[in-house]
This record gives sequence, C-alpha cells and structure tokens, in this order.
Amino acid sequence: MQNQLRSTLFTTLGLLIGCLTGYLRIPFLLKSASVVSELFLGALQLIAIPIVFLSILSTISGFNNLKEMKFLGRKVLKYTLLTTVIAASIALIFYLSVQPAIGHSVPTPEASGISQPSFFNTLMQMFPTNLVEVFMNNNVFGAALISASLGFAVLALPNNQRAPLHTLFASLFQALLKITSFIIRFIPLGIWAFTTLFLQQILDDFRSIVPLTYYIICVVGANCVQGIIVLPLILKMKGISPSKTFSSVYPALMTAFFSKSSSAALPLTIECSTTRGKLSKKVVNFSLPLCSVINMNGCAAFILITVLFVSAQAGLTFSLPMMFFWIILSTLAAVGNASVPMGCYFLASAFLVGLGVPIHLMGMILPIYSFIDMLETALNVWSDVSITHVVNKEALKEPSFEEDPEDIPLYSAAD
Repeated sequence: MQNQLRSTLFTTLGLLIGCLTGYLRIPFLLKSASVVSELFLGALQLIAIPIVFLSILSTISGFNNLKEMKFLGRKVLKYTLLTTVIAASIALIFYLSVQPAIGHSVPTPEASGISQPSFFNTLMQMFPTNLVEVFMNNNVFGAALISASLGFAVLALPNNQRAPLHTLFASLFQALLKITSFIIRFIPLGIWAFTTLFLQQILDDFRSIVPLTYYIICVVGANCVQGIIVLPLILKMKGISPSKTFSSVYPALMTAFFSKSSSAALPLTIECSTTRGKLSKKVVNFSLPLCSVINMNGCAAFILITVLFVSAQAGLTFSLPMMFFWIILSTLAAVGNASVPMGCYFLASAFLVGLGVPIHLMGMILPIYSFIDMLETALNVWSDVSITHVVNKEALKEPSFEEDPEDIPLYSAAD
C-alpha cells in the first residue's frame, strides 16, 4: 500500500508539473515532453500484440483440466461471461448515446494507410494463414483467435504435457509483465509529458477538451450503471441482499480502489467474504481467485469505448455490426487481461496498434486514466464478489456439492 501511495504521489506531481510546464510553454520543455511522449508510445507499440497473445493463452491454459469447468467452474465462467458481456453492451449503448467523437475532434497525426474495416473483412483477418505475419502485421484479431485456440488445445492435453506448456506460457507472460512494470515506473514522467502537451493543445484550441469530457462521461457512466444497477439487480434476482453484500466487503473494495489491483485486494476480499459474508470457504477459495483473473467488467467497458473513440478521432469508423462484434472482442480481451494496474490501458493500445490507428490520443487519456483505473478495479472486485455470492447460493442448493466445514482459506488478510 505504501508503494501505491508513493506511486499516486508521484503521479499527482507529474500531473501538476505538467500543467505548469504546459502553461509556461517553454520551448525546451515542450520539445522534451514531445520526445518523452514518443518514447512512451513506442514502448506501448512494442508490447501491444504480445500482451494480447500471452495474456489470453496463459489464462486459458491455466485451468487444471476441462473437468474443472464443471459445476463451480461452469457457474463462475457463466456469470463472468454474462456480466462482462453486459458491461461491454452498456458501454456501447453509452457510446452510441453520447457519441463523444461526433461533431468534435482532437487533432491527431495523419492516420495514413488506415482502411475502413468491414465485418466480413475482420472475420477473414481472424483466420490468418501465417503465424509470423500475425505479429509482423500487428493483426490483433488473429492473435486473439490463435491464442484462444491454442489455449483450449493445451487444456485438452494430458496433464504431463499440459503443465510444462502452461508453465512456459505463464513464465513468458510474467516476463512480459516485468517489462510492463518497468514501463509503469516511468508513468509519472509520461504523465508529465502528456499533460504538458495536452495543456498546450487546450490553450491553442479550447475545443479539444470537449470530446475528452464526453469520453470520460461514457466510461464513468458505463461503470457506474454496471456497479450500481446491473450487479445489484442480479443479486436481487437471486434473492441476495445487495446492501448486505456490499457492506460485508467494503474494506476490500476500498483496498481495490486505492491499490488499482484486484490481485492486491484478493486476500482481504476472501477474508471478508468468508468471515463477514459467511460464504462457503470451498466456493470462495475457488471463485474469487478465478474471478480476479478472468472477471473484468470495467476493463471490457474501457476497451470498447476507448477503441471506438480513438479510432473515430483518427478517421476510422465502424459499422453497427462491427460495433457489436467489438462487444465480443472486448469481452475476450477482458477475460484474458492481467489483474495488474493499467492492464486495460495496454490492451486498448494493443487493439489500436492492430488496427493501424495512431495512439497519440492515448497519451491525452493517460493523465485521467489513473482515476478511471481506480474506479474500474473497484467495479471488478465488486463483480467478483457478486458472482461468488450467486455461485455460493446455487452451490448450496446442489445435492452433489459437499461443503467441508474444516476447509482452511487459501488466503487471509495477514498474507
């Protein structure tokens, strides 16, 4: 938590100093900010496609076997996909209703070579004929399909063959996360650079802040509707009190909000669910760790809105069928997302790189993403808890389910 507070402090300092240097408009500082922003965007492009490929592959191959998806696994996966698809759908409704990119534009570099994608062309791109070309051409659609297919293929192998492959893929993904964490260390510097350029642009053209304001309304609004209306409604339909559920895990939600990591909040979430929420330890120990990896409601909403918004600003628009197709893509990406700070930001950047869209506008989103990330993480944990409560109630009604009262939690608040 001390590291998170220190990171928040440096991020805030970067934002404040960026406002100051952007207002002063000193040529040397503006040039330095431009160089730093280009380096940061280049780092995003470097790790974009590998993150999509390895995150999905390591997640799917991480199941013990196909039988693990039966009952508890099937229940968790069912409600994870349901809530994530709903979150992405609500995000699309907000985007189509608010239309943040219609009638407003943020000046971006020329998007040369971008072709308008059609639904059928995108489907064709998802079936590449050459594995190497997927990475050379930044084909994010093909990377997602190949990684998912390979993950399920590995899952079907005998355990002695599956385990080494999963270890390999998981280790490669962890190595990539190390690179990502190294980049994150320079986030305050990146925020300084992007805030400086952002404020300079606002001073040149105040209208450029309008579309970003509508964009924030879309993202925050979609997350709030999911957390305040949809998830409590699902609990209510299952005969579970949303207010009692929320009060039982309030400390864990606050931890998730300030740490910006559902993994960091996991031990406390499990402790609150078992001691305060009185849930089955067997269900909690299975459901919450799994949900913390694959259940990312806030991430799905952020990816869909961000990709559509940034693409539109670059002159790339999607047909209505393609927008609905993005619900599937953002859901798949959210399920494979790592539960680490800025995971959604890197995935959204990966999709934009795959589309050939200049991601300079992601730099303008970065200064405000810190708050968005906090809200998304709290929503993700709230969704994890809601799903676990629903699965717990259905499990206790299942004759074949036997709760072990002596089962010891895998995690505790002291961990």
